[in-house]
Amino acid sequence: QLHLVESGGGLVQSGGSLRLSCAVSGFTLDDYSIAWFRQSPGKEREGVSCISATYDTTHYADSVKGRFTVSKNYAKNTTYLQMNNLKPEDTAVYYCAAPMYRVLCNGYFREYEYETWGQGTQVTIST
Repeated sequence: QLHLVESGGGLVQSGGSLRLSCAVSGFTLDDYSIAWFRQSPGKEREGVSCISATYDTTHYADSVKGRFTVSKNYAKNTTYLQMNNLKPEDTAVYYCAAPMYRVLCNGYFREYEYETWGQGTQVTIST
């Protein structure tokens, strides 16, 4: 059974950094791509980044390009989202997700293509 657990959220000032972690179990990171989504109050959930199962190809939403970096540690079976130069509009609950089509990571971030989700971690950026 696939299982994902996010951690690393918190409260930081604008311009600060956070690193989110997504620990996975029930599968390995060379079997499944992982995507990061986020949802702010009153807004739809949006895709942020993904890293592919093969070749470690990455994609980013335009709103985070140049500030966020996704990576993974095969030994720890964990994916990371390094977030720098954070802005108040980055405030959201951040989720990691595994797709139905295991190697999917195309930058379109369609929610219906992801069937396994973590519980989310809150990120709050203060001005």
